[in-house]
Amino acid sequence: MRVRKTAEVRKQEIVETTLRLADEVGPDRLTTEMIAREVGLSQPGIFRHFPKKENIWEAVAMLLTERLTEIWKDAAEKEDMPPMERLHELMRRHMKLIESTPALPAILFSREMHIENEALRKAFFGTMTLFHDYIVSLLEKAKAEGAMNPDLPSDDAAFLIVGTMQSLALRWSLSGRKMDLLKTGEKLLDLQFKGFACKDGDAAE
Repeated sequence: MRVRKTAEVRKQEIVETTLRLADEVGPDRLTTEMIAREVGLSQPGIFRHFPKKENIWEAVAMLLTERLTEIWKDAAEKEDMPPMERLHELMRRHMKLIESTPALPAILFSREMHIENEALRKAFFGTMTLFHDYIVSLLEKAKAEGAMNPDLPSDDAAFLIVGTMQSLALRWSLSGRKMDLLKTGEKLLDLQFKGFACKDGDAAE
C-alpha cells in the first residue's frame, strides 16, 4: 500500500532535491520541471506546495540558515573554550557545511541570487550579517582577554575572515572539489589569526 506523504515531508523533499539539483545542473539552469521529475510529482504538484519558484529558493535559504545557526549555537555553547578556539571551531564547522552542501558556493554567486530573486538575496545577506556579527563578538572577547591586538578593528577583521572563506569556497568549487578545503582553510586562518594576535607590549599598553 502506498503511503501518502504529508505536506511537510513533501516540502522538505522538494527543498533537499532543489539543493542537490542546484549542485548538479547549476542554480540558474534549474527548473521546476526538473524538481518535479526528481521528486515524483507533476509540476502543478510542486506549485501546490510552493506557489512560485521563488518560494522554493526562499525555503532553501531558510534551510541553510537553520544549518548555519546550528553551527553558531554549538560554538556559543562552548563557553569554557577560549574565544579564538571557538572561532577556529566555528570556521571548521562552516567549511564542513560547505563540503556537505556543495551547491552553496554556486547559489551565492548565481544570477538567481543577485538579480532574479530579491527575497533570496535578502535572506542570505541577513544570514551573512548575523555570521559576521558573531565573528565580531568572538574577536571582541578575544581582545578583552588579551589574545588579540587591542587596536584590531574587529569589524574589518571579521570581513577578512568571511572573505577568506568565500574565496576558498569558490576556489574549491572551481577546482572540482579536489582542493582540501578544510586543510587549506585552517592554514590560512592560522596565518590570519597570527596577524591579529597581540604583539609584545600590546597587552601592557
